[in-house]
Amino acid sequence: LLRSSQPLTGHNRRRCPEDEKLLGTILDEGERGFIIDTRSAQAAKQARMSGGGTEPKSSYPQWRRLHRALERGRPLQESFIRLVEACSDPSPSMDRWLARLESSRWLSHVKAALSTACLAAQCLDREDSKVLVHGAEGTDTTLLVTALAQLILDPSCRSLRGFQELLEREWIQAGHPFQLRCARSASSHGRGKQEAPLFLLFLDCVWQLSRQFPFSLEFGEELLLVLFDNAYASSYGTFLCNNERERSLCKVKESTHSLWAWLEQPEERQKYLNPLYLHNPLVIWPSVEPQSIQLWQGLFLRWIRPSQHLDEAWGEIQRLVKGN
Repeated sequence: LLRSSQPLTGHNRRRCPEDEKLLGTILDEGERGFIIDTRSAQAAKQARMSGGGTEPKSSYPQWRRLHRALERGRPLQESFIRLVEACSDPSPSMDRWLARLESSRWLSHVKAALSTACLAAQCLDREDSKVLVHGAEGTDTTLLVTALAQLILDPSCRSLRGFQELLEREWIQAGHPFQLRCARSASSHGRGKQEAPLFLLFLDCVWQLSRQFPFSLEFGEELLLVLFDNAYASSYGTFLCNNERERSLCKVKESTHSLWAWLEQPEERQKYLNPLYLHNPLVIWPSVEPQSIQLWQGLFLRWIRPSQHLDEAWGEIQRLVKGN
């Protein structure tokens, strides 16, 4: 599984022999690989005018390109805002609530992300093929797809430690611009030009996996909520800045504490473990049917819906498991 930014072919269809050779050596003779472009074919074509583009078939004969358009930037942020506004409606009727939920298109984005990740996972697992995922810069939807594909395929990524390592590798070190994307919340009156809840979309997809496979993830919803909170406002330096270069210049590691170190404390770690967890060595294939994708109430309704009974039920589950 590989990830990258878009090739810089431009409108003059420039070639990069080094890139062609690199992707050529990954495949054995006669083997075929898949390039999953997280932009639409039209968007990839338009990117040529600004120097970008996609891999031409003639230069990459062993690779088959698949376009799976995932929203990013302003459309995704507006979808998030509409969902938050719908959840904040003080007295909606059932018809009004369902109409506003559907018009926000948030669950459609969740479905599209999971579907694309499943496609990448199927190419790797069932076709036994190499897969290259990219979008434009390779720091947004690209990371969303590669991180979800690894969760689907690799049981080690579903452990608490493995999930932390996945986030560190696929989001932080790979350069997702947290400072730009998570500058404000959806409830803010300000609108940042580059703001977009890509990381929240990833966490929502992980929650969908945890709901469909309640025994397969070592961590629970509480960890996902903590990660969401810390991406937007944190006492730790883990999600600061936009890339490793900025974190190095700002001396983040020397000047701040790590969120991972805090979560690894025994008393804290216990709070986020799933008491029903059983190691599952198999691939977990999520359903993306409309009835299978649900609203993450624990996040979007967390200050509206009382959680007392859910907390009590969770505590009882932990007590029973510990007793057995």
